[in-house]
Amino acid sequence: MGFHEQLSRSWAASNSLLCVGLDPDPARFPKALDIGHDAVFRFCKEIVDATADLVCAFKPQIAYFASQREEASLERLCQYIVETYPDVTLILDAKRGDIGSTAEQYAREAFGRYGAHAVTVNPYLGGDSVVPFFAHGGGVIALCRTSNPGGNDLQSLDCGGKPLYIRVAEMVANDWSQHGDCGLVVGATYPDELRAVRQVVGDLPILVPGIGAQGGEPRAAVSAGATTEGRGLMISSSRAIIYASSDADFAEAARDAAISARLATLPPGW
Repeated sequence: MGFHEQLSRSWAASNSLLCVGLDPDPARFPKALDIGHDAVFRFCKEIVDATADLVCAFKPQIAYFASQREEASLERLCQYIVETYPDVTLILDAKRGDIGSTAEQYAREAFGRYGAHAVTVNPYLGGDSVVPFFAHGGGVIALCRTSNPGGNDLQSLDCGGKPLYIRVAEMVANDWSQHGDCGLVVGATYPDELRAVRQVVGDLPILVPGIGAQGGEPRAAVSAGATTEGRGLMISSSRAIIYASSDADFAEAARDAAISARLATLPPGW
């Protein structure tokens, strides 16, 4: 099953556009969680179990695991999500970007080791840097208009009368899509840009970070980026959900926060 088919299945099963980002930081773990063996996996698993029926996707961020030498925990977590919640799409947030044999190794990491349905990539190196990902049958989600203020340094530069992020959107929609299933990343902090990207890419899925801790307005994101069928988006929230409580009720609090976020991201008529 390809990324687009998997994601369509996830939207239908969950009736949700919400994506929960899994960014485990032991400094923010609840006091009740024993900070010892397996803490990273146990924390993420409890969040997953508490929210899986409310989301279309989970998005573990690889840096939070790798910096703690917890890649084995990430591997276990990804396997657990895929096997236990097959209707949920798994996105590896890795922002890979390289060429040739190195891109091939990144593809094996994302789809072989971690079993992700899709991986985020940096489009700066162009089309040949993502071909190996398509060869492994996974989806590619290209950074387009990111939610951070510094993204404006390059992404809004004029490129022949259009900003660079629109050129990226055109490249992904017109060229990369010939090789396999694609998506884009556009921050909720820029709803006008999100609307412009949607007009360029048609029904391609868009991963929308930036709600919650970064201050993006979820209803504005839905209005700007949803397809005519009310789908097309994975609206991601991480810290506002997974760190909703620092006490023993952290999983229950995460569920409550996810319920609120899901309601805030429901298109009209759902």
